[in-house]
Amino acid sequence: MSIEVSTMVAEGSKMVTSYGDGLFRLGEETITGSILMFPEAVYSWNVSSVDDITVESFAPIIEAAETVEILLLGMGNRLTRVPMEWRQALKEHGIVIEPMDTGAACRTYNVLLSEGRRVAAAIIAV
Repeated sequence: MSIEVSTMVAEGSKMVTSYGDGLFRLGEETITGSILMFPEAVYSWNVSSVDDITVESFAPIIEAAETVEILLLGMGNRLTRVPMEWRQALKEHGIVIEPMDTGAACRTYNVLLSEGRRVAAAIIAV
């Protein structure tokens, strides 16, 4: 089942318009599987569950640290504890990680983007 998400961000910015059934819709674009989102770009993320995530999974986010202050981590259908090593690895680059379920990550990403925040998202497909 696809779930619609409010879209209220500036034209040209990447935002989630719906998610579910293992994919994300970003306007007319559809991406199957988990994603890494930045305001101007979206990439496939080779993660299918929280158990697949390592510090190295965040390398693209860390590489973009100059443009990211908040990383929303969409953890699938349920929230789990974020290991301290993930927090520390991101914090060393000035990035705060905010864990939440995938739906909340999609909605929060769009809101923070509309506020002009320096946000990125790593979201596990549901």
